[in-house]
Parts: sequence; structure tokens; C-alpha cells
Amino acid sequence: MTDSRMALADLIEKGGDADFLREVLAFSLQRLMDLEAEAACGAGLHARSDERVNSRNGYRERPLETRVGRIDLQVPKLRKGSYFPSFLEPRRTVEKALTAVIQEAYIQGISTRSVDNLVQAMGMTGISKSQVSRLCGEIDERVNAFLTRPIEGEWPYLWLDATYIKVREAGHIVSVAVIIAVAVNTDGRREVLGTAVGLSEAEVFWTGFLRTLTRRGLRGVKLVISDCHEGIKAAAAKTLQATWQRCRVHWMRNALSHVSNKDQRPMVAAMIRTVFAQGDAKAASEQWRKVADNLRPKFRKLAELMDAAEHDVLAFMAFPKEHWAKLYSTNPIERLNAEVKRRTDVVGIFPNEAAILRLVGAILLEQTDEWAIQRRYMTLETIVPLSDNPDALPAIAAA
Repeated sequence: MTDSRMALADLIEKGGDADFLREVLAFSLQRLMDLEAEAACGAGLHARSDERVNSRNGYRERPLETRVGRIDLQVPKLRKGSYFPSFLEPRRTVEKALTAVIQEAYIQGISTRSVDNLVQAMGMTGISKSQVSRLCGEIDERVNAFLTRPIEGEWPYLWLDATYIKVREAGHIVSVAVIIAVAVNTDGRREVLGTAVGLSEAEVFWTGFLRTLTRRGLRGVKLVISDCHEGIKAAAAKTLQATWQRCRVHWMRNALSHVSNKDQRPMVAAMIRTVFAQGDAKAASEQWRKVADNLRPKFRKLAELMDAAEHDVLAFMAFPKEHWAKLYSTNPIERLNAEVKRRTDVVGIFPNEAAILRLVGAILLEQTDEWAIQRRYMTLETIVPLSDNPDALPAIAAA
């Protein structure tokens, strides 16, 4: 310890040196590695101890790019097993994907001031095509395996939504739709099932996407939750034969737009909310028609909207009451979309669709991993009865 303090004191005395920060950082990291290696061995370098379980076996060189320049580290080697510094642990998948996207954009000549600043903030001093290719290949392998994995079991509830991202295509900057599917299985677990990129949310695009999910094994869907997009509605009816739930939040926003007097909107909203306060589907349907009739004299268009949307907006009430709060809107998937937008906004304009799938796929993979270690999204007792396979119920419930 005394030698370490003396060495650090020597560095401090060199405060006028332009390389002072880099040398202090190099010293600190080297000391940290020595301490970790000592802990792994159970004794200090060259020390005799009954608690020793391993011994050092030289060093291997490892360059590290930092904000203050390149540092050449001497990583300790062990005679048994291996040692890798804790501060050099591989980046999380999303961070790798974000790095790869920015690097790819940088190399393809579409970098901006903000991208340059971000590259520098990551401690990068140079980018080569071989580095980009190697990094992208590593991420693509994991993401593709995740997005094409077999879908096993039954998935009673399916949420569908899309967000738009800018990409460079044939010399032009265009917005493309990134669609995402999230579902809950009969084990009560939530997962991201897939994603795709297309020029628009046309019915043919949604149909192709849902057919891809069914080919991978998606089955047992009872309810599809989305906003009022005709392409989604038609594609879901064609491929899944499931009930469609129109997002209540989106519908309410659309309904209140028919109330021109802003001062009257809170009153109208309160009237409509009395429908959702009912305890069962029958009572809610009766209240819906009652509210529509009360609003008809003054808000004819709103009443007509209610007439047309009743079954779609109240579809969730045909399912277990314990699930209602999670079924009546697209809020669960919109929170995921918000995270996707937050990460993709850092890039701004993507160089190609492959880069979008790389980053978005990594985000979705990370989110699914986090959901896997959390408690069930829905309890077994309430979701198991939705299974199409009654013979499997006892086994599932026992699990």
C-alpha cells in the first residue's frame, strides 16, 4: 500500500504534464485490477498465505479507449481459470446496438454534430469498417435468434402498435413504420413476440406480420388490443379470428374532439366514464346506450360515434374482471414504444432498415429479459381458464 501511495504521489507532482489525467486513470485502473486479482487468488502478489487459492501468471496487454485517450492496460493472468476486469465487462446488448448504429451512420457519411459528440462521449477515437462489421454481426446474431424463435404455448391477449422512425432510403429520408407485438401466455407471462419494419401500416403489411407470427407458432389468441387502425383490425380478423378491443384511451380522445366547447368536455368525459365504472358487461352496455341517448340532442356526432363503437370499446369486459385494467387500452405496449423512441431518437436518421431492426430488436430483447425475471403479469388462477386445452389445465395450475 505504501508503494502505491508513493507512485500516486509521483503522478500528482506531475500536475503540469499534459498527460496527467491519462496517467492517473491508468494508474487507478491498474491498481483496481491488482486488487481484484489479489481477491481472486486469496493473497497478494508474492505473498505467502494459507488462504491462497490461486496464483498470478504474468500479464496480457489490453488497450482501452477513454475520453482522455488510449490507455495500455496490463491485465493480470491467473494460473488456474481466468480473470477479466469488472470495469471491462461487455456492454449490455442495447448499448452495443446503439454503438453499432451510430458507427454505421458515421461510416456511411450521414453523421451530424450530435452523433459526433456522442461518439466522442463513448470514448471512441477512431472507427473502422471491420470494427463495425464485427460488432454488428455479433448483435444481429442474437437479435435475429430472438425475433425468429418458436412461439410456444397459448397467448390469449395480444397487443399491437406501431411507431415511426426516419431512415435514409435511395438518397431520401423517409419515415417507416416499426410495428411491435406483445402478448401474455397462459402462464401469465408477458413477452415481445416480434417486430417488423415497413413503409406504412397498410393491411397487407399487418397481415404479413401476423402470418409470420402464426407460422412461428402463435395460437390461442382471444383478444387483440390496438388503436383504431383499419389495417390492424382487418388483418387480425383475417389471420387470428379473435375479438378486437379498440383502445379506450384513443377512443375517448377521439370522442371528446366532437365536443367543440372545451368547457363542456370534462362534463361529457365524466358521463362516459360512468360506463366503465359498471361491474359487468351487461350493465356497461346498458349505461353506454343511456349516455349516448342523453348526449344525442346536443352532440349528435358523438352519439353516433358511440353507437358505432360500443362493442369494440367494451370488448374487454367479456374477459376476467381482474384483467380489465390491462386490457382496455394499448398503454402496456405504448410504454414500450416510448422507450423505443427514446433510444432511437438518439440516432435521429438511420442508415438503413437493418440498423433499425438491430437497435429496436435489441431493446425488445432486453425488455423481454427483464419481464422474465419479474412477477407474472397476470395470475395463473385468472388466466389459465382461457386455455383452449382443458386437459393441460391441472398441469399448468400445479406449476
